[in-house]
Formats: sequence, structure tokens, C-alpha cells
Amino acid sequence: MPTSVALSPHFESFVKQQVTAGRFNNVSEVVRAGLRLLEDQEELKSLKLQELRSAIEAGASSGVGVDAGPVFERLGRKYRADTDAA
Repeated sequence: MPTSVALSPHFESFVKQQVTAGRFNNVSEVVRAGLRLLEDQEELKSLKLQELRSAIEAGASSGVGVDAGPVFERLGRKYRADTDAA
């Protein structure tokens, strides 16, 4: 099924360079390579999003969190003590 695609001058030049350099045999191969990259990128994005959602769910179901305030206060005191000792 033939499809017509309008390219900006930048991409038209880029495609021609790829074919002229011998990296691809024709414009269709360049377009297919670009579409494969886009497809791979979308799949990776989907996997990362699923991993993130799983991590959020695991964190949410892991129980009550710890207030970070006291932790940062303790670290601040330790840092100031280390700095004063130096």
C-alpha cells in the first residue's frame, strides 16, 4: 500500500544523505528504520511506565512510611559536627 509522506527540507536532506552514503537502499528503508526506532522507543517507554507503576504500588502497599524530617535533622547535625571537627 503506497503512502505519501511530506518531509521538511531538513529530513528530506537527511534521508537523501542516508541513501547516498549507502546505509540504506532507498527512502522506504530509511522510513522503516525510523519507524522501528519509534516502535522500540514506545515499547521501552511502556515497560518503564509499567515498572514505575509496580514500584509505586509496592511502596504504597508496604505499610506506613517514616517521617523524613527527623532523618534530615539527624543528618544535618552529623554534617555540621563533621564540618566543625575539620
